[in-house]
Amino acid sequence: MLAIDVKDLRKQFNVQKNREGLSGALKDLFKREYNEVTAVKDISFQIPQGEICGYIGENGAGKSTTIKMLTGILVPTSGELKVNGYVPFKDREKFVNGIGVVFGQRSQLWWDIGVIESFQLLRKVYRVSEADFRKRLNELVERLQLGDLLNRPVRKLSLGQRMRCELVASLLHNPSILFLDEPTIGLDIVVKTEIRDFLMQMNREQGTTILLTTHDLQDIEALCSRVIMLDDGRIIYDGGLDDLKNRWSKGREIQFQFAGQTQLAKLRQLTESLDVTWTMENEVTAQMWLPHTVNVSDALSCVVGGVQIRDIKIIETNTDDIVRSIYSSGSASVAKETV
Repeated sequence: MLAIDVKDLRKQFNVQKNREGLSGALKDLFKREYNEVTAVKDISFQIPQGEICGYIGENGAGKSTTIKMLTGILVPTSGELKVNGYVPFKDREKFVNGIGVVFGQRSQLWWDIGVIESFQLLRKVYRVSEADFRKRLNELVERLQLGDLLNRPVRKLSLGQRMRCELVASLLHNPSILFLDEPTIGLDIVVKTEIRDFLMQMNREQGTTILLTTHDLQDIEALCSRVIMLDDGRIIYDGGLDDLKNRWSKGREIQFQFAGQTQLAKLRQLTESLDVTWTMENEVTAQMWLPHTVNVSDALSCVVGGVQIRDIKIIETNTDDIVRSIYSSGSASVAKETV
């Protein structure tokens, strides 16, 4: 069974057009004009149960609009969607028991009461028994180290502490699908790592399906094997993260520092069987560029056997650079030529 099934999904909004000046404002009082904006344009994708999928795009690409339709907050203009076999905006009461949602910039916790009181209120909303609630809460509190925070008002928590509590709140009813919209926004690297480790463990042990939208591509690299890329409301890439890197990366560079003077001719001779390019910085420092068709270990073994090496550094095109290149081209269907 598919966790998420989306077919030809579209969402349009009527956005009020404000006319300039006092006369324009008076006209708007009596007769308003609207522009039709299409935020999501006939997208289709399927996510099987147990997958962690990254859903990425620039601001205004349609990510949050999609998430809101998948969680039943918005009704699609057209198209079909099912989440856990339910149509979110129709089967709302049955549907919500199977999903958890974390919006990084919005809280589902009550600001002025203790964290544990918010959890108790959410237990009643989701109709979780007291025994199941206590068992689940104890597991989550121990895993995310929240024992000292349960009696604090939410307003007195740091951002990292609040986000860990938000995760617990979204998981108290043990949902099979978790929607995460910018869950690590504004967090320091330590808290980000803790949250990533927790999500990986939960997916591995419980098979929880996760759809993650984020601008932090390190989240995607750490968690996702598959990525769906959105641009101007359309899907421009849906596939493996490794495939995306292989298609768009300009290759890798290995920087060598040698123990003694080394000739460029000798380095080229050592790697003549490989499709690599050498440049010398000085007599003891050189760079070898190799495409993804050449295995790094093969290249290193050729060099290590012929010269003494003091230090090695491998530099690879990062995901941020790749995604930036794709957005500037407007398509991920054809990779740029390697130069």
